[in-house]
Amino acid sequence: MTRDELDNDNAGDIYDGLKSLKGSALKVAQMLSMEKNLLPNAYVEKFSLSQFSVPPLSGPLVRKTFKKYLDKYPEEIFDSFERESINAASIGQVHRATKDGMDLAVKIQYPGVAESISSDLALVKPIALRMFNLQGKDSDKYFKEVEHKLLEETNYLLEIEQSKEITSKCSHIENLRFPNYYEALSSERIITMDWMKGTHLGEFTKTSFSKEVGNKLGQTLWDFYMYQIHGIRKVHADPHPGNFLVNSKGELVVIDFGCIKEVPDDFYNPYFELAKKENISNDAIFTQKLYELEILTPSDTEKEIKFFKSLFHEMLSLFTSPFHEEKFDFGDTDFWNKIAALSEHYASDKQIRKMNGNRGSKHFLYMNRTFFGLYNLLNDLNAEIKVNHFQKYLQA
Repeated sequence: MTRDELDNDNAGDIYDGLKSLKGSALKVAQMLSMEKNLLPNAYVEKFSLSQFSVPPLSGPLVRKTFKKYLDKYPEEIFDSFERESINAASIGQVHRATKDGMDLAVKIQYPGVAESISSDLALVKPIALRMFNLQGKDSDKYFKEVEHKLLEETNYLLEIEQSKEITSKCSHIENLRFPNYYEALSSERIITMDWMKGTHLGEFTKTSFSKEVGNKLGQTLWDFYMYQIHGIRKVHADPHPGNFLVNSKGELVVIDFGCIKEVPDDFYNPYFELAKKENISNDAIFTQKLYELEILTPSDTEKEIKFFKSLFHEMLSLFTSPFHEEKFDFGDTDFWNKIAALSEHYASDKQIRKMNGNRGSKHFLYMNRTFFGLYNLLNDLNAEIKVNHFQKYLQA
């Protein structure tokens, strides 16, 4: 058996196990599907299925959920309700419905997802510990952050509140569209919103589209994310292709706001100060910011300080390079080859394996996930973007 065949078999076995669990275990598969430069391709392709295809809830369970949370069956609420789900995600599935001439999407949460998060995370914790070389009780802050965010994602009333806030504050960004949300037709486990027509971004990027269209969609994505981070200090921290559509007008449609990450000042300031080339080059400032971000700790030895300063200098110089330009081409193969080479170097570095991987503020988890996911989407679109274009929306 070749290495590729072995990867394919292993990826299939792991995915099938996660898929049967649904919930937060499947969410881990979604996260892993974005780690293009960390996993063999077989894993990326298999785990990407988690963005669209998981086993559906039965009709009786759907009706039972409606009766429990809205006190009526779906046929009593909507003019029409399709019994078969249109698509499914990690914690819920979507049905199409109509009411008063409106075409609607109704998201229904799988029963027991919220209650099973702690046990699901206990199952996937050994995988995460190994992947990120986390050790001991110090890693608990990261798992608590994941658990907290996953629990938030099961609170559909919170999702509606977050959705309405972000959409209202980002509605002035060009080429961006959002659904309306209907609170009277929603509850803790059911969300009703406009049915948005379009092609999932992951499917769209496999079609033949022009460089102009890729740039336009990429600029919209970039402006949307930069405006959230710098203007609202909250960000849609789940940038996988299943959360975006491209409509017939070539506009970007955002359809899921379950995972919103707040960015506190004490993290935001040093994080983006290290995105500046002059600060990366200034040893005193660079070192100070690493302490502020908990990458370096007061108990570190000289050897550890030297090692992690060197590692993060190399890493940040590469990952922040888009911020050092007026324009940046995310389709540039040289940039992605450097990321792949760096990932390979870290994966094979025996010294890293000996070092405690519990490095950095807990806020890194979702901020890094956001940027890595965004970079991957921009790469899929082969987009060249104007880095500071988003600032015009901050001044609006």
